Amino acid sequence: MLELAILGLLKEQELHGYELKKRLSDTLGPFSGASFGSLYPALRRLETAGAIVATEAAATERPVPAIPMTGSLGGELAAFRARKRTATRATGGRTRKVYRITETGERLFEELLATESQTSDDDRTFQLKLAFARHLPPDARLGLLERRRAHLVERLAQARASVRSRWDRLDNYTRSLVEHSRESTERDISWLDRLIENEKSSGAPEHVQKESSV
Repeated sequence: MLELAILGLLKEQELHGYELKKRLSDTLGPFSGASFGSLYPALRRLETAGAIVATEAAATERPVPAIPMTGSLGGELAAFRARKRTATRATGGRTRKVYRITETGERLFEELLATESQTSDDDRTFQLKLAFARHLPPDARLGLLERRRAHLVERLAQARASVRSRWDRLDNYTRSLVEHSRESTERDISWLDRLIENEKSSGAPEHVQKESSV
């Protein structure tokens, strides 16, 4: 999942490690348990596989303040040294790696995104793939949504069956939690129904869309 997220973000633009970590947090929310301790090993794996390349970029320089001329040789030498020290502090003498996806990485990203996961019950897997679903062809995008819907329908049926036999033995708080979970799943199914309908409508021939809107 982490490799898929990294490739998806680098597909949109080149990023250095800190920006990539921040974008993971902004885009994926709770999934971004991707710490620097897990991010950089993943970047190294992708770099070794030829999926990404890293280039050195100098840190952004801050303007160096002008130092007035003194008119004496000793003063000019002191001013030169002061400017050099200030410039060193401004740049920090540091460089940072900027990561870019390669053609190999593009193909790997498409494979990871299109592959049907064996952990289809993992909510994070679906959320991650949906975040990059715009890169999927229409039929694959529709398949992703329909598989997710089928999984939620099955989850809802199993939850109802398991609770039905012991409902009378549950206290009010546990019943409330069960109801909350059921309502959340039902809302997710309704949300998916809308996405699926929109996907089918956008992929329909033009004359079909006009007829359905009349």
